[in-house]
Amino acid sequence: MKYQLDRGCHSVYSLRFHYVCCVKYRRKVLTPEVSEYLKKVNKDIAGKFGVQIIEQETCSDHIHIIFASKPQVQLSGIINRLKSVSARLIFRKFPEVKTFLWGSHFWSPSYFLSTVGEVKLEDVKRYVQSRGNP
Repeated sequence: MKYQLDRGCHSVYSLRFHYVCCVKYRRKVLTPEVSEYLKKVNKDIAGKFGVQIIEQETCSDHIHIIFASKPQVQLSGIINRLKSVSARLIFRKFPEVKTFLWGSHFWSPSYFLSTVGEVKLEDVKRYVQSRGNP
């Protein structure tokens, strides 16, 4: 079984996540121009926190991001930064977006986050069970 491992001073890890966030009220404001800007902003923000965006794609009212993280990164912190900074910068660059949203909120307060594994849970269970005492 071969998959990508990241390394720290005293650890080897593979932490991958799938993040989905919707625009407030599911407004369809992620035009191609806004989407491209959002993707660039997200990469910049993530890079400052040692998070690598592997893939990101938007629909007109939400974004999917697959990212790799270090164990030291607080997931809620990076997500809050992605949401707050991207919203502020989009409102600044595309002020017309504010006409579709109100209350100075770009993103819905909720989001989806799950781990993305390169190994199936069943395979890991079998591996752990096989390491038990004979």
